[in-house]
Amino acid sequence: MATILPPPSKRQRVAIAEKARKQQNLDTIPSDLGNVRVHFFDQSTGKPTGAPVAIPVSDATVKNLELLLNTLQGNDATERVPYRFTFGADGQVTDIVNDIYRAILKPGLRTTEDTITLQFIPQAVFRVRAVSRCSASIPGHGEAILATSFASSSSSRLLTGSGDNTARIFDTDTGTPLHTLKGHTSWVLVASWSPDDSIIATGSMDNTVRLWDPSTGQPLGQPLKGHTKWVNSLAWEPYHLRQQTSTIRLASSSKDATVRIWDTVSKRIDLVLSGHKSSVSCVRWGGTGTIYTASHDKTIKLWDSTKGTLISTLSSHAHWVNHLALSTELVLRTAYHDRTGTIPSTAAERLAKAGERFEKSATVDGNIVERLVTASDDFTIYLWHPSLTSPTNNKPLARLLGHQKPINHVTFSPDGALIASSSFDNHIKLWDARDGKFLHTLRGHVGA
Repeated sequence: MATILPPPSKRQRVAIAEKARKQQNLDTIPSDLGNVRVHFFDQSTGKPTGAPVAIPVSDATVKNLELLLNTLQGNDATERVPYRFTFGADGQVTDIVNDIYRAILKPGLRTTEDTITLQFIPQAVFRVRAVSRCSASIPGHGEAILATSFASSSSSRLLTGSGDNTARIFDTDTGTPLHTLKGHTSWVLVASWSPDDSIIATGSMDNTVRLWDPSTGQPLGQPLKGHTKWVNSLAWEPYHLRQQTSTIRLASSSKDATVRIWDTVSKRIDLVLSGHKSSVSCVRWGGTGTIYTASHDKTIKLWDSTKGTLISTLSSHAHWVNHLALSTELVLRTAYHDRTGTIPSTAAERLAKAGERFEKSATVDGNIVERLVTASDDFTIYLWHPSLTSPTNNKPLARLLGHQKPINHVTFSPDGALIASSSFDNHIKLWDARDGKFLHTLRGHVGA
């Protein structure tokens, strides 16, 4: 017997009618506007690509602009890269969503007599398949899974931490378990791979941090003891900041209101960052050498990772700060690993490649820009520019409002263009990472 679909709800009917109305009212590009001169500039370096080019206004769509830019760069059909185009005028930045006519000419920002300067930035080149069904369900844990992390080199290996006091490594290509990491005496709350994939770190409610060999699943020495309460978060030192190839440092934040920097080779505490008055919920290690910590004392603190001294305190939130994220997290987590799978042969080359990837990701108009976003129980998100803050000027760039309940997680998209936030109001919201403007709400979840 065939399944009969239910009739559309009132909300669906209204959405369908609104979409049809917009399509009917969609303006067509006049065919008598002639040509417009376009000059492309790389957003990260500020350098021009080629000379100004005259193109018909009716053909100045995003797709054709991509083809033109790839041609100017000498990319063949197999190497074409998708780009995002923006136009800046009078301190405002406009995204070219469909074409130049609707974005620039029609609003009167420029005329066909002007040379239009377009900034471009490459978008992700990964081809993502739509999720239509569960591809695999891998059993193993006996209790709830509390933490997950993909390997730095690829998504073929998945690390999980659970309430059964163990962490496990799974092969996602075959859907099979590889290793069980046993040693903790309480819940494994956080699990993380080192940027070079050589070490796994886990933090637990037993107040310890443990290190593991990912190839064998065996522990690397004794647990790292020092915290007096459970471990909330872990952050590895960025690969390109390592002073010596044999030195691998790890930061751990705890309910005991401290952050400890560990030398994972000697298994000793390198630095203790104490200054928060309550639980440190999240820690991140930035690519410029700054450590960022978020706490239930309503503050975010910036620390010098070399000296362990406090740089500044950000205190705009009115309740617990639950999470924070950096715009460069992808390249910091993956170091010298990229989509090509090519790994440099020498340590010096690996350090250089990791540094180049960070600089390319963080450079905007010739400057290193590492943005910070924080989420709180006060229902708000703040967007920060840490390099512009100081003890006397610690104002955020933007305040992101919209969630109706505490926000428990926030993250940047891989290209740093978007911010996604999740809340106990069961909604996921998307924001523009440049200015914090609200974009979309993703509904569907019925529980937090």
